[in-house]
Amino acid sequence: MAAYDVIVVGLGGMGSATAYHLATRGHRVLGLEKFGPAHDQGASHGGSRITRQSYFEGPDYVPLLLRAYELFDQLAQDSGREVIRRTGGVMCGLPSSRTVSGSRASAEQWGLPHEMLSAADLRKRFPTLSPLPDEVALFEENAGFVRPEETVSAHIALATAAGAELLFDTPMLSFASSASGVTVETTAGSFTAGQLVITPGPWAPQLLADLGVPFTIERQIQYWFQPTGGTRPFEDHPIYIWEAADGTQVYGFPAIDGPDGGAKIAFFRHGTATTPETIDRSVHPAEIADMAAAAGRHLPLLPGRFLRAKTCLYSNTPDEHFVIARHPAHPAVTVAAGFSGHGFKFVPVVGEIVADLATTGTTRHPISLFDPRRFLEVIPS
Repeated sequence: MAAYDVIVVGLGGMGSATAYHLATRGHRVLGLEKFGPAHDQGASHGGSRITRQSYFEGPDYVPLLLRAYELFDQLAQDSGREVIRRTGGVMCGLPSSRTVSGSRASAEQWGLPHEMLSAADLRKRFPTLSPLPDEVALFEENAGFVRPEETVSAHIALATAAGAELLFDTPMLSFASSASGVTVETTAGSFTAGQLVITPGPWAPQLLADLGVPFTIERQIQYWFQPTGGTRPFEDHPIYIWEAADGTQVYGFPAIDGPDGGAKIAFFRHGTATTPETIDRSVHPAEIADMAAAAGRHLPLLPGRFLRAKTCLYSNTPDEHFVIARHPAHPAVTVAAGFSGHGFKFVPVVGEIVADLATTGTTRHPISLFDPRRFLEVIPS
């Protein structure tokens, strides 16, 4: 008999949620993490991540978002931590932009509450925002942000309380699977289980090299600026995503870190190729200036004074859709990777899905979009 029912490799957002769901269902769980709990070396850090339901990435995501909101609320109740806050959100740009038109399409298809705002409407309701005359916005009251470190810490604490054994500073070196289960080699020795879950984040190219998915890793930067005149106008403020005419997207948050904490803003998918081992963790003056200029085009009180910046890593797939499935070459292995910069808002429902796949091989959730075999299909000429 294997020592564990399931071994979970990677205890960031997706892995910690998976360990939690498995443990609370009564399974014997071992979690392995290369770094410490709620670390800042991958993509599950930075204090905040946008969450929204009017999803411009595609309406197929909306059912998962509705469930994710339920699970975030449950996690907040069970843990006593603020893991989600609804602030409202505006998706801004030209009416034809992906940010606006895609958000509107998802909202209309699923009957999600929303409002369409003209440039004048937007300026009147949110004086901190400065749209061009031909720009519009979709306002979604249910949008807001989730807290990555709090979410990971909550899942880790609740998983541990439910009986999961979680080992930190213990990377997986290799694994072998067979009809009887899996064996995982680590720096702390060898472990066996009936099933293995791999949630590798930016280590996907190394740990899932045989999956057939051309993952790419990008260095991204999060910035905090102290607004001119202080943070008060940004304290009761929506999240925002702004798409320029050239397709560049900027996103930002309310001031959530007190009067001296500034307001966070960043480019969306404006990164450079890297690896977790070679990433430049320094943020350079030219990068700060680029962000400051973009902020000033949309928000009159920004950039103000630069406070700090932090790098993170996106793990991208070519089509920017996730990979969540049983491994085609290893039936005892389930993978969740390639979240392409928009995955954290799905963390609790991905944990639920992966726990389903690892224990039953199927899930009630719609995940056909995330099958890794899509990259092996031959498209007729």
